[in-house]
Amino acid sequence: MNWVIYSFLTALFESLKDVVGKKSVQKCSPYIAAWGIRIYALPLILPLLFFFPLNSLGDRFWWALLMGGSLNLVTAVLYMKALQASDLSVTVPMVTFSPLFLLITSPIIVGEFPSSRGVAGVLLIVTGSYLLQLKEMKNGALAPFKALIKERGPRLMLMVAFIWSITANFDKMGIKNSGIVTWAIAVHLFTIVAMLPLLWFKHKKEMPQIWLHRRVLSLLGTVNAFKYVAQMAAIQIALVAYVVSIKRTSAMMSVLLGVLIFKEKGLKERLLGATIMVLGVLLITV
Repeated sequence: MNWVIYSFLTALFESLKDVVGKKSVQKCSPYIAAWGIRIYALPLILPLLFFFPLNSLGDRFWWALLMGGSLNLVTAVLYMKALQASDLSVTVPMVTFSPLFLLITSPIIVGEFPSSRGVAGVLLIVTGSYLLQLKEMKNGALAPFKALIKERGPRLMLMVAFIWSITANFDKMGIKNSGIVTWAIAVHLFTIVAMLPLLWFKHKKEMPQIWLHRRVLSLLGTVNAFKYVAQMAAIQIALVAYVVSIKRTSAMMSVLLGVLIFKEKGLKERLLGATIMVLGVLLITV
C-alpha cells in the first residue's frame, strides 16, 4: 500500500503549495509567482530522469506541447491570481470542478460519455460547492451559487478547472508521446520560456522580484517539486485515477490550513462542502 502513502503525500504537498502560493502572492506579482514556481522547481524535477527512462518523442508530442503548454501558461497565472483574490478555503475547492467539466469536454473531444456514477459525482460536486457559501442562503436559495460566482477568487479558479478539463486531454497525448517525467519537464520549460516575453514587455519592473523574494519562491518551487516526486512514485505503483482521486483531498487540507494559518472563517460549512466535492471526484474518477 505504498502508493496510498505517496498519494497522500502528493495531496499534502499540493495543499502546502497553495499555502506558500498564497504567501508568495502577498509579496510579489502573480505573474512572478507563476514563473518562479517553475524556475525553482525545474532543477529539482530534472534528477527524476535518473529514475525514469527518457523515452523517444512521438509524432504528436510537439502539437500536444504547443497546445497543452499554452493552456498551462494561462492556468498558471490564473491560479496565482485566484489565490491572491480570495480565501484558500473557498477558492481551492473549485479545482474539484475539473472532473465535472471533463464530463462535458470529453464527449466532445474524445467521444467519452459519463456513467450513472459519474452523474452522481457531478451532483455531489455541485452540492459541495453550494455548501461552501451556505451562509448566503438567507438571501435566497440560489444565493450561495451567486456568491461563489461573484467572488473573484472562486470565479478565477473555476476558469482554471475548466481549462484543466481541456489540458487533461493534451497532457494524456503528451505523456503517451514522451513519458510522465519527460512531459513534466517539457511543460515546465515551455512555461518558463513562453512567459519571458510577457514579463519582459508587460511586467519588466516586477522581474527583480524573482530574486528579491527568492526565499518564498524557492520554497514554493521546492514544495511543487516534492509533489511531482511523490505523484510519480505513486503512479509507478497504482492506477493514475486512484492517485489523482486521493490527490484531490488536498482541497480539504487547504480548507483546514486556510483557517489555521490565515485565520479564515466558516470552517464547518467550507470543510463539509470540500469533503462532499472530493467524494464527488472519487465517484467520477475511480
